[in-house]
Amino acid sequence: MKVAVIGVGSMGYNHLRVYSEMDGVELVGASDLDKDRLQMVEDRFSVETFTNFEELFEKTRPDAVSITVPTSEHEKVATYALEKGAHILVEKPIAATVEEGKRIIELARKKDRQLMVGHIIRFNPAVQSLKARLENGDIGKIFQVFCRRAGPFPARIRDVGVVIDLAPHDVDVMRFLTGLNPMRVFAETEQQIHTDHEDLLFGLLRFPEGITGALEINWLTPTKMRETLVLGEKGLFRVDDLMQDLYFYENPQAIGELWSPFRAVRSVSEGSMTRFSIQRQEPLKAELTAFIKAVREGSPVPITGQDGLEALRISLALVESGKTHRVIEV
Repeated sequence: MKVAVIGVGSMGYNHLRVYSEMDGVELVGASDLDKDRLQMVEDRFSVETFTNFEELFEKTRPDAVSITVPTSEHEKVATYALEKGAHILVEKPIAATVEEGKRIIELARKKDRQLMVGHIIRFNPAVQSLKARLENGDIGKIFQVFCRRAGPFPARIRDVGVVIDLAPHDVDVMRFLTGLNPMRVFAETEQQIHTDHEDLLFGLLRFPEGITGALEINWLTPTKMRETLVLGEKGLFRVDDLMQDLYFYENPQAIGELWSPFRAVRSVSEGSMTRFSIQRQEPLKAELTAFIKAVREGSPVPITGQDGLEALRISLALVESGKTHRVIEV
């Protein structure tokens, strides 16, 4: 299968690296406006490079492409790739606006091409293990999902703020773990250092079935923090995204009753902690392997255009709430 990468910034470079190591994949081209980066790519991967992505398609005719350009360019590049008959993986967010995302999805459907959105956190093996345990009922009823994604400002980002850059990750994880879409959101945002957009978010999401969600995201923390917490009647799961670790803190009282002299009451108490054994893997490799498999077999992609659209729609609602100081029904 002939594969190309359009946009060779930090993420695009890693797509090239993973594709170059995959069996049954021929890396035929890379495109970017930065000639210095293209020279580095040529030297590292011995692949033909182009400053014009249209020329890449004309000369190499790839079967599938990764689109890792800035968000504002997603629709333009995705549209051209689909019109040329390529299957596409679009890095999150799927597009800059909901309308652009809808047009990409509709064109992929019309052209009968695979469209996958790069929500890489789903492929963290600790998150995969957590999903399986939630489906197995290991935590009982879910009460709350909390995601923290903090770190320094990334020099690569210029066209969007921290919400559109990072919140789709955690919004998608919340949807993945609960199987639900939120009904309403509220957010507080701040612009402390970034000159054009917000760089701090604290968001609240209300899901059906009595589940609350919370997001803490910023570009202001001088160390990376990546964790997901799921609280339920039987205890608390904690994922350390960076270390790919999964912990469970048991609430032993959740399965029975704590008797007082006056009445029987449900209670919470401190129980044992379990650190599960997780087979670590590179999430990007798992993601691109799943994409290529879906293209080869014609099977459904694990993260659809609609998944990407929902994550974008909810993230944009958080931006709107932060600007207007209102609860936004979604």
